[in-house]
Amino acid sequence: MIQRFTHAGLCVALLLIVSLPSAAQTFGEITGSVTDSTGAIVAGASVTVTNTATGVQRTVQTNEVGNYNVPFLNPGTYDITAQLEGFKQATRSGLIVQVGDVARVNFAMEIGAVTETIEVTGGAPLLQTESTALGTVIEQQRIVELPLNGRNFLQLVRPEHQRDRGNGLRRPGGQPPGR
Repeated sequence: MIQRFTHAGLCVALLLIVSLPSAAQTFGEITGSVTDSTGAIVAGASVTVTNTATGVQRTVQTNEVGNYNVPFLNPGTYDITAQLEGFKQATRSGLIVQVGDVARVNFAMEIGAVTETIEVTGGAPLLQTESTALGTVIEQQRIVELPLNGRNFLQLVRPEHQRDRGNGLRRPGGQPPGR
């Protein structure tokens, strides 16, 4: 009897471990590097990421090669600030993070007092080089306007027909028509 509970417990633990990667798909991430105006790395800089809607802040330090990473961010708009004693504070405002995004924000800090601030501007790059993942966010209005028979949401994830290369449509079983 104890052996049966042990096997059941191991199965539950295995299922939880396997399901962990799917939980990460609801978050975004901000990563980048901090250098000085000459391009030299700035280790130990404090990088603060602030969600503008909730005011929640997360602070990390740059590593020995000047890189930082802030994972598990809820989708939203963020302000990022980098600072270190002897450098002007650098800020990037209004960065939008979506589900699955890996946004890169690099800072080039200038020598000066901490009370001085440098505003970094620029849009997100069109090419995401931080991840091989491919995805997009679909707004609720677009989903509501889809022509679905009976509003069955499973029609969105299970296409009824697949396109065959030049031979016409395939049936749901995968066989081309007439075979």
